[in-house]
This record gives sequence, structure tokens and C-alpha cells, in this order.
Amino acid sequence: MKKVNKVRVRFAPSPTGYLHVGNVRTALFNFLFAKNRDGKFILRIEDTDLERSKREFEDALIKDLEWLGIKWDEGFIVGGDFGPYRQTERLDIYKKYAEKLINEGKAYYCFCSKEELEKEREKQKRMGKIPKYSGKCRNIPIDEALNRIKNGEKAVVRLKVPKNHKIIFEDAVFGHQEIDSSQVDDRVLLRSDGTPTYNFACVVDDYEMKITHILRGEQHLSNTPLQALIYEMIGIKPPVFAHLSTINGPDGKKLSKRHGATSILEFREKGYLPEAMVNYLSLLGWSPPDEKEIMTLNEIISKFSLERVSKSPAIFDIKKLNWVNREHMKMIDKKRLVQLSIPYFKNFDIFNEVDEKIEKFVELILDGFLNHIDYLSQIVYESQMIFKFNLENLNVDEEVKKILGKEESKVVISCFYDKIKDIEYLDFESYKNAVLGCMKELGIKGKNLFHPIRVGITALSSGPEIEKLIEIIEYGRKCNLNVEILPVKERVRRVLERL
Repeated sequence: MKKVNKVRVRFAPSPTGYLHVGNVRTALFNFLFAKNRDGKFILRIEDTDLERSKREFEDALIKDLEWLGIKWDEGFIVGGDFGPYRQTERLDIYKKYAEKLINEGKAYYCFCSKEELEKEREKQKRMGKIPKYSGKCRNIPIDEALNRIKNGEKAVVRLKVPKNHKIIFEDAVFGHQEIDSSQVDDRVLLRSDGTPTYNFACVVDDYEMKITHILRGEQHLSNTPLQALIYEMIGIKPPVFAHLSTINGPDGKKLSKRHGATSILEFREKGYLPEAMVNYLSLLGWSPPDEKEIMTLNEIISKFSLERVSKSPAIFDIKKLNWVNREHMKMIDKKRLVQLSIPYFKNFDIFNEVDEKIEKFVELILDGFLNHIDYLSQIVYESQMIFKFNLENLNVDEEVKKILGKEESKVVISCFYDKIKDIEYLDFESYKNAVLGCMKELGIKGKNLFHPIRVGITALSSGPEIEKLIEIIEYGRKCNLNVEILPVKERVRRVLERL
């Protein structure tokens, strides 16, 4: 086996569902730590839960990681020197280690049936005891056990946990850990079908793959004493453990569906930027030394260290994520933002074929409405005033009614219409001249001038800058769209008719 000196970390998901915030944060921290230390990041698939593991979830997790820019150096799909990287392809390896422990008297075959174990468990519960395996098969001679297996009996392999033994390990985040072996029962290592249990498989895999550091969620801290004991009984030095704090919702309870979207697929479909997701997830349980919060991936890598990982629960705050996403939307290349936004307009059948005019149209919409959205799927809804002109707002929107309640508002809208009614396509200069003309003619300025004009154009009391809005509307009329965009002058005329 190759000698390894550099940092080697792994992300080992089970393909039993879509990646959620918690396990992606784990993948990210492993990736950041490896890149900061010039090490290797390995992707391993833990698919021994045969009933729930599905290839569709494998495909989805690959897409999610690639979308986020979390690239693995070795492992599933890309290969490497320490494969195979799918647990169901490593069964012979687990069998070899289990037999080694049996031959050394550190593990044994257990023939107890599920029904027998369940009856024993229920009895212990009734007596107020913590359910543990009784050790009934612990002292069956190995020759007898092998003979029973040869004769067709089913058996699992259990670890023979030593009595009165201190299990000690250090955690880079949670510090010194020590428990008595009496708190650990003789756990199953191999099931009767030859598949390994989680705790046994990950110990064997991490050793065989020369993993130097294990960064994983806090929920695995309770598994670590058993794993530390397995390392000890195999006779190998364990990696460095670092458990990452739980991620809670704003209510302080563990993050779940009730707090909203939690899967990376959902965030991707909503139109969050991958660099914003990476930026925000990096701040869940870690803080940069300079306290800067908006960072590129390379900046985060350069600053990342285990020393700044906190053991306090991280709070997933959707408002904070939205702020981070807004900041990144301002930073990225406009052409890329346009391409990312186009599918959302297609979904609403605004247009089909995309040409330079359509791209320019979407760019204008983004320029006008970007400050009004948290993520890209909102852009169509937020900009619907371009495509839908709803005169009912004149009677419904309280702020609109307040503006139109002023005597001078109708005069302003009428004057503005007179200035633009003969212009086919209103541009910025024409609009500016119309506004200046109204200002001089009526002696009205400021909000008393601009608020009625906005209502005349949109039938709404708020929105993007009027100059930008007019440009979007008039340019959109020149594009090959599936929806009709009313000209500015027609909008104003219809408002006047309702006054």
C-alpha cells in the first residue's frame, strides 16, 4: 500500500435521499480543510443499506457537489489508488478484518434470532434497563460456530467488547472524550448476509484509504467510542476526529423541513448562486479570522482552519442566506446572471427561442429588479408589472388610492400623457423631456410629480426606477415574446380613463 504523508479527508454519504444542508456543510468543511492543507478530498459511497440506497440519489448528489464546486480528488467515479470507493464493492475487505478479529478472540459469531433479541430487549426495558445484548453467544468455541454455519445456520459477527476498559479519544472540536466500555455492548460488525454495519465499515474504509482526519456531524460523536474501540482492537491508530456542531433553525430546534427548504436541490431550483451557498454554509460553525462574511471560495480556503470551528450549534437563518445571495448576485458577471435567469422566463412561457435581443431584454430586467429579489426564480414574479397591467390595483392598493386622492395627480398624469402620446417608442430622452415639460407647465416637482407618473405607468405605488422601467417596457415590445407588452403611453391612457 502506498505511503501517505499529506492530509486525507473524506465525505461518505449514503445514497438514501437528497443532500441536505447538514451533510453538504460536512462535505464543504472536509473540502476546505483538504485544500487549505494541500491535501486530498475523497468521495466514498456508503451504500450498504441495500433497501434504501438508490442510483438516482447518487446521481443527484454528484450534481449537487459539482454545482457547488466541491471537487473531489479521488474516489467514486474519478478513481484512485485506494478503491473501490463504493462499500458494496468492498465486502471481501470487511470479511478479512472480521475474520482477523475472530481469530484473535476479539469478535465472535452470534446465532441469536431477531425474535429472540427483540424479546430480550423488551424484557430489559420492562426492568428499566438500557437494552443491551446479553452476550449469550460470546463464548461459543470457534470450531463449533463454524460447524453450525456450515450446516446452514445464519450468524452475525459481533465485537467482543473488553470488560472494565476505558475508551479514550480526542476530538479537535469537542476536546477530550472518555467513557467506560460497560456503556458499549457487543455490537454487530457483519450482518448474516456479509454486509458490514456502519461503524465497522467506516473504520475499515478510513484505515484502508489512509484517512488522516474525520470531519463529520456532531450526531456521530456518540458512534465514536465504538469506532475508537474497533481501531484499538484491530491494532491501528485512529485518525484525528473533529465533530461539527448541529445546525438548528431560528427557533433553536434541529433544522428540518418545517423550517423551509433544506435540500441543496431545492436551493438550486430556486435560483440561489452556488458561490453564495458555499459562502453561507462555510459560516455555519466556522468564522474567518478577519470576520469578513462575503468571500469567494478561494478566500474561504485560504482562511479555513479547525481551530476556528465552533462546538456551539449553528443557526440556519434564511434571511442571512438571502443577504449573502444578494451580495453575490451583485458580484458575478452580468452575462452569466442572464443565462442563469433565462430558464425561469422560459418556465413561464415569456419566450421560447433565445437571441441577442432576448438576452439584452433579460439583462435590462435584471438591472432594474435585481435589488428587489433574494434569488433568481423570483425575477419573473417581481417583474410581472412589465407583462401584466392590472388596473384593479387603482381600487385595491391603499398607497395608490392615497396618491390618486390628491387633486393634482390626475392633472400630472394627463399632462404626462399629452407629452408622450405621439411617441411610438419612448426612450430616456423623450421621457426626460416629458417630465421637464410637465414640471414647467404645472409647477409641480418631487414626489408629487413622480408618484402619479409611476401610478400612470404601472398602476402600482412602488417598483424600480421609472427610467429603467420605461426602457425595459419599450425594449421588450421589440422582442419576439409570447406575451404582449403594453406600450407606456397605452398604460397611461388606460389609467386616465379610470380616473
